[in-house]
Amino acid sequence: MSSAAVSPFSQAQPPPPTPSPLSFSVASSRPPFLTANLFLRFLTLVLSAATLLSLAATSPTNSTLKKHSSTFWDYSQLVYCFTANILVFVYTLFQLFKGICDIAHRGIFISDKASDYISFILDQLAGYLLVSASSVAVQAIQQMHNGITLRKAAVVSLCTSFASFVVVAASALLSGYRFCKRIIW
Repeated sequence: MSSAAVSPFSQAQPPPPTPSPLSFSVASSRPPFLTANLFLRFLTLVLSAATLLSLAATSPTNSTLKKHSSTFWDYSQLVYCFTANILVFVYTLFQLFKGICDIAHRGIFISDKASDYISFILDQLAGYLLVSASSVAVQAIQQMHNGITLRKAAVVSLCTSFASFVVVAASALLSGYRFCKRIIW
């Protein structure tokens, strides 16, 4: 009768997997998140470009027109709105480039940990810039006379800047979720 002694080490079960971000494959979990994030970034890029174009297109180019009409450079509030939207446009362009590189090459343009921290902080900063620029632009619009083209362009700029803020806020929620997921797991 051959009874083989079974050692307790040969039947040891492997420990249950932990839900760490390193245990998931990059190909299966990231593209839906990145696709939604890229869509929001692209929408922010389009809206901030529309804000910039609506303000810049009203600047008169003829020297005789400059004497009789005002430009957005005459209102410091609109200059702040223009500058804030330029900063958000550049930041969004960078985030869009980074997201496309991450999907196309399945690689890392910046490490995921650094990217999560940077995106979390800068998304909130971009949202603050946009909402403060929108609220300051309201004062400039109230000071303008009805009927001038600059007022109409400033209203369009205000609307697109606020819409851009809403999209950046959604992006900030996604980056906050990703940031908290990294800290908790």
